[in-house]
Amino acid sequence: MSAELAELVLEATDEEMARSVVHARHEFAKIRTGRANPELVEKLKVDYYGTEVPLQQIAGVTVPEARQLLITPYDKSSVGAVEKAIQNSDLGLTPSNDGVSIRLNFPPLTQERRKELVRVVHKKAEEGKIALRNVRRGARHELEALQKDSDITEDELQRYEKELDKMIHKHEADVNAALQDKEHELLED
Repeated sequence: MSAELAELVLEATDEEMARSVVHARHEFAKIRTGRANPELVEKLKVDYYGTEVPLQQIAGVTVPEARQLLITPYDKSSVGAVEKAIQNSDLGLTPSNDGVSIRLNFPPLTQERRKELVRVVHKKAEEGKIALRNVRRGARHELEALQKDSDITEDELQRYEKELDKMIHKHEADVNAALQDKEHELLED
C-alpha cells in the first residue's frame, strides 16, 4: 500500500512536469520570429460587447503568406474591436483593416532584435526549469513525509529520489530541445 502511494506521487509528478514543459513550449510560441504564427494572436483578449474573450473564439486566423496573418472575425461588426486589441497588445504590429478582415504583416527581424529575443527565450526556458525543480521539490517533500510516517523505508526513499532525478533530467532535456528549436528559428534568416 505504501509503495503504491509513492508510485502515485511519482506518477502525478511526471504529469505535472509534462504540463510544465507544455507551458514552456506555449511561452516560446508566443515569441515573434518574423514568421506569421497564429498562436501569437489566438489568446489575445478582445472586448466583444463588453466581455473580454480570446480572439480565437470570435475570429478565424489563417496564414496566407509566410510573413502575414489574416484575421477574419465571424461577426463583421467586431473588426474594430479586434483591431483595437491588436494595437493595444505588445506585438508591435500595425493591423491593416479592410472592413471585413485584418491583415498583420510581419517585418523581417533585425539581428539586434533576434539576439534580444534569444535572451527572452533563454529566460523563459529557465523559468520552465525552475517550475520543474519546484515540482520535484514538492514530490520530494511528499516522499520524505511517507518515509517519516514509516510508509516507505530509507532505501525505498533513495530509489524514488533517483527516479525523480531521472524524471527531471528527461523533462529538462525536453525544455532544452524546445529552446534549441526556438533559438534556431529566431536566428535563421
